[in-house]
This record gives sequence, C-alpha cells and structure tokens, in this order.
Amino acid sequence: MSGQSKKGSAIEAIFNVLVGYTINVVANFAIFPLFGWDISLEQNLLMGTFYTAISLARSYCLRRAFNRFGLRRGGG
Repeated sequence: MSGQSKKGSAIEAIFNVLVGYTINVVANFAIFPLFGWDISLEQNLLMGTFYTAISLARSYCLRRAFNRFGLRRGGG
C-alpha cells in the first residue's frame, strides 16, 4: 500500500488545524496591538474559528481541483 491511510490523513488534518488555530490566536495577540487594536480572548477565538473555516474550505477546494485536473503529488 502506498501513500497515507485514511486514518493517517485524518490525524494529520486534525493536528494541522489545531496547530494553525493556536498559531493564529497567539499571532493575533502579538500583532494586533502593533496596530492599536485591542481584542478580547473571546473575539480572538471567534476570529480564529472563522479563519480556520476559510482555510479548510480553501484547502478542500484546491485538493479537489488538483484531483480533478490530474495534478497529484509526485508528478503523477
């Protein structure tokens, strides 16, 4: 069997989302004050949720497009 199992892909996707979400929340608290923006933890978490949903949709659409047009990893 070549490639990644469905379980492996799911685990990778979950960790990718968790790491990305965490980086986003920390980055917002570090960057926003540089622009004079003061946001609450609740606002930060909600914005992170929106960004995560957008990122997942983008990744899914690109993956489907690559599959549809035969542009697969490894030059296949």
